[in-house]
Amino acid sequence: MLSHLRPAFVSMGLFTALLGVAYPMAVTGVAQVAFPAQAGGSLVRDAKGTVVGSALIGQTFAKPEYFHGRPSAAGNGYDAGASSGSNMGPLNDKLIEREKTDAAALRVENPGAMIPADAVTTSGSGLDPDISPANARFQAPRVAKARGLPPGAVLAVVEANIQPPLLGFIGQPRINVLALNRALDARFQKGG
Repeated sequence: MLSHLRPAFVSMGLFTALLGVAYPMAVTGVAQVAFPAQAGGSLVRDAKGTVVGSALIGQTFAKPEYFHGRPSAAGNGYDAGASSGSNMGPLNDKLIEREKTDAAALRVENPGAMIPADAVTTSGSGLDPDISPANARFQAPRVAKARGLPPGAVLAVVEANIQPPLLGFIGQPRINVLALNRALDARFQKGG
């Protein structure tokens, strides 16, 4: 019996050290050398070096002078520790009611304009840092008014921040909300 247990324990110890310690350390080391920004969380820093967010995780912008991201179902809004969708199906009464409420608020903000789908729907992870160009264009009048700017000036910043689909055909055009808001602050002095 003991002769059978020894190889099992030796194998377990060897593979734990190899696959549980050495391999993850090697992958992390290669990532830190080859892709240091991405391996470090794609952190975005201000001019003083202070971390203001991540290019990969959305964050809440509530002030009217900023573009708002997609609604988040992750914990208490863009909580990376609670990343998940709402798991509500398209016929779920709570989901329908939330979307109706959000759409009604957006109609007041921009009467007569067509509301983009990503302005009222959450992403699968609840952490999406991007919005569609249509969503940004929809929000532009509110942002321009709050900053005391002509809508065309804000739309020019929106258009300059559109990222094309990956390799030209994977995904949809998108705008990173943090990058867009930082570009507005840089161009028009924060807060108007």
